Amino acid sequence: MEAVIITGGKGLRLAPFTKVLPKGLLPIGDQPILEIIVKQLKYHGFTTIHMACGYLASLIQTYFEDGRKWGVDIDYVVEDKPLGTIGPLQKVPFVGQEPVLIMNCDVLTTLDFRNMMAFHRASDSALTIASQDRRVPIEFGVLRTDGIRVTKFLEKPERRELVSMGIYVADPALVRHIPEDTYYDMPDLILQLLAVGEPVQHYENQSFWLDIGRQSDFAQASEIFPSIQSQLLPGDCT
Repeated sequence: MEAVIITGGKGLRLAPFTKVLPKGLLPIGDQPILEIIVKQLKYHGFTTIHMACGYLASLIQTYFEDGRKWGVDIDYVVEDKPLGTIGPLQKVPFVGQEPVLIMNCDVLTTLDFRNMMAFHRASDSALTIASQDRRVPIEFGVLRTDGIRVTKFLEKPERRELVSMGIYVADPALVRHIPEDTYYDMPDLILQLLAVGEPVQHYENQSFWLDIGRQSDFAQASEIFPSIQSQLLPGDCT
């Protein structure tokens, strides 16, 4: 099985840490988050990993080399200019035509990648999005109105929404929807697929998941890692 890890962003919200390291090499516990992901992918049966790099790509290449140390084959797509979260797929040298796992490099999760892949293969979907039911806070006072009359006031309420975890399974043929050498994000691809009637599904799960996009998330990940390390890295993938 093949996987693509998107690790080209500058991680501006994680500055100043990302002034010297790409966000994928920021340490969670005693190892970079990218190393945790590589070990998890190997554990779940992925043998080929494509890393889509951009910012400080040479540091990632130096750290992982060809992947032999982790028992996988790793190659690199290095952007000459930012191509977004899905644009680099145009340049990935896929080994076969089987579905591929695509994920961001800043996701800490216990999601069973093998099960998600099987879920996708059992469907006719072009794209499967890992999802979770989350309470999403609204940081404002919300009004319910009838014309100009206020009928209810809710102070910083929460909404329940299914949100994307930044992990996907897709058929390589979807590359035809991605413009070449153009900045293109995953939401752009999803909207394009829906517009042309391609089937898109979601894989809802309740695994542990933390998107490490901000300093507070990084601090939380570092704090919680010792208590969930055995779940993130089962005995034979440490």
